[in-house]
Amino acid sequence: MNEFAEVNQELIRLINEWEPILSNLPENVITKRRNHQNRTIKQILGHMIDSASNNTHRIIHLQYQPSPLIFPDYANLGNNDRWIAIQNYQDENWDHMIQLWKYSNLHIVHVINNVSKDKLDNVWINALNKAISLREMIIDYLRHFKLHLNEINDLIQNK
Repeated sequence: MNEFAEVNQELIRLINEWEPILSNLPENVITKRRNHQNRTIKQILGHMIDSASNNTHRIIHLQYQPSPLIFPDYANLGNNDRWIAIQNYQDENWDHMIQLWKYSNLHIVHVINNVSKDKLDNVWINALNKAISLREMIIDYLRHFKLHLNEINDLIQNK
């Protein structure tokens, strides 16, 4: 059995659960309510799209580049907010964003299913100089995914 089967099954389950929820949110909820990082639901979903893209690239690079890998870290040192601002997710088409979120995450499931098992101990050095193995990165992706869905849920519930 694939070491990451449970991670991937849960990602697929969450995508299927959340796509209709996201699609039915009113404009004022996705654009006006803000979390503790001052992000709207549109900006949080945009960050999740960026995360899928960046993690896909890391997973690929960690399978053919020398380990430890020095690769740009978009998530630390405030860069993730730069990505959100530069791409202006706040003014992006919501339906397009939902589909990009859905399919970029379905693609990462596919990529994870095809990871070379002999590369799982290869490490990436993040911007905080922490070594993270490919295995740890894959497992942590689900935690990160759920964290942001919980933030979106809190904003939907107006918490």
